[in-house]
Amino acid sequence: MAEKKTKGGFIATGRRKKSVARVRLFAGNGQITINGKEIGQYLQRDTLILIAKQPLTLTNTLDKFDVVVNVDGGGISGQAGAICHGIARALVEVSETYKKELKDAGLLTRDPRMKERKKYGLKKARKASQFSKR
Repeated sequence: MAEKKTKGGFIATGRRKKSVARVRLFAGNGQITINGKEIGQYLQRDTLILIAKQPLTLTNTLDKFDVVVNVDGGGISGQAGAICHGIARALVEVSETYKKELKDAGLLTRDPRMKERKKYGLKKARKASQFSKR
């Protein structure tokens, strides 16, 4: 895995769909920065903010760590999932005691669902043109 301790912090990589998030965890007061912006300014939807913060709220460490994230690829929903995955992995690097909680919640497992490719003769992956008998 790509997790390691650096300059008082912990690094982890999270993935979801086409998004990749590089997460750094530092001891702090709960400030989350994504691509240089505040979490509310970057994700904008409350549901996505909840998804991104899920590992921190589950382990009651929301006000103990500052999180710095670089995320790219995919859409905003996939990026929120990648951030969640990366934070969960980084928390396991901080302390093994969080591992059982995070694993039981399914936050350490990478979500394998991807966009299905378009097939020839169809409009999208499964959508075909309307059948006409005559």
